[in-house]
Amino acid sequence: MALVGKHLKWLAFPLAALVGAIAFTGAAAARAAQPVESGRLVVDWNRLLLSIVTTPGAQPANIQPTRNVAIVQAAIYDAVDAIDRTHEPYVVSVRAPRAASEAAAADAAARTALVGLYPSQQSVVDAAYATELAQVADGPRKDAGVRVGVQVATDLIAIRAGDGSNAAPPAVVPGNDPGDYRPTPPNFPVPVFTTWGQVTPFVLDSGSEFRPAAPPLLTSDESMEALDEVQTVGSATSSTRTADQTETAKFWNPPIQNFWNDIADTEALAHHSDLPSTARLFAALDLSLADSAIAFYDAKYTYQLWRPVTAIRAMTDPSWVPLAGATPADPSYPGAHSTISAAAARVLASFYRDRVSFSLASPALPGVTRSFSSFSGAAEEAGLSRIFAGVHTRIDHVAGSGLGRDVAGFVLQNALRPAHR
Repeated sequence: MALVGKHLKWLAFPLAALVGAIAFTGAAAARAAQPVESGRLVVDWNRLLLSIVTTPGAQPANIQPTRNVAIVQAAIYDAVDAIDRTHEPYVVSVRAPRAASEAAAADAAARTALVGLYPSQQSVVDAAYATELAQVADGPRKDAGVRVGVQVATDLIAIRAGDGSNAAPPAVVPGNDPGDYRPTPPNFPVPVFTTWGQVTPFVLDSGSEFRPAAPPLLTSDESMEALDEVQTVGSATSSTRTADQTETAKFWNPPIQNFWNDIADTEALAHHSDLPSTARLFAALDLSLADSAIAFYDAKYTYQLWRPVTAIRAMTDPSWVPLAGATPADPSYPGAHSTISAAAARVLASFYRDRVSFSLASPALPGVTRSFSSFSGAAEEAGLSRIFAGVHTRIDHVAGSGLGRDVAGFVLQNALRPAHR
């Protein structure tokens, strides 16, 4: 794995075996006497994180947001797990006193990571930190938890500092042959995150580990049928797209990872998850989404397949316009919405099972909610929404869905596993 195991950092206090056994017995009794701390504080920090990510100018333009979200949630998890010790650490392990406050550790880890990643937002973060930390009783437990959280987050940020996320991307020279990606109308933006596929993954061995096979030939029946579908239902003036499909396209248009973090917020609260379980949920989710982003950018810039608007204008209709208007500034294959959604659905189903009823709102359509009976159903709709919007084909969707499931499955199998006693 990229970071798990390779960079595992143990910050242990050496103790003789006998002393350790006595300490463990006493700490276990102290731990049993402590109240079960709610996972709500993880949700609170996640909501603040999403607010920061969507604040204009706060998120660095050259950093894919899933990276920073994963760092914050992994820091919270490792800080809590250092005290809970029921699961393996993600990458940083501090042999913390068992009597330390998990809540204080989580708060301090979140605050330290957020300030380190978003220094311009320190006043907002510190205000939230003061509110959250005030809910923990003053004393040695609180102080020990704070020390753990600060140490873990500081070390994790240092480990990720050399992950290649700040590498200056080379210019992408558009191709002129049929199928070659090129900037899309109406504004023809410069391609983004062209080297993100080479960023060091959080859990995967490499961004290419689950790279999908090359898309089918442009002249194949599969390609022609997929292009015909998006030309028909994804057109700005489509007469065959239903009202529900139009709503679906607009509903899912904002950054897809934010939707899935919102869904996780709702489910964690609905299930009254305790602090360790909630920290593990969000770490598993956002590590999977961060590695999914690395994986789909690896595939996008390996194959550099043109977008539907380019293909349709070149082959059949020079004036065709997608419902979305503008097309994302990267190659088409595989679909990002499909990859992220499939990965998120697999993680959430592993915690809560797939058959879960929930409703979701969208910043793109205030006042509109959509309801689902499963995570997989929501993921499928999110992926299909990009066909209705005219920015992806079904080929992109199928490849992305498979990629997301593979990445999440690998993360779940290889990270945050139950500890061996």
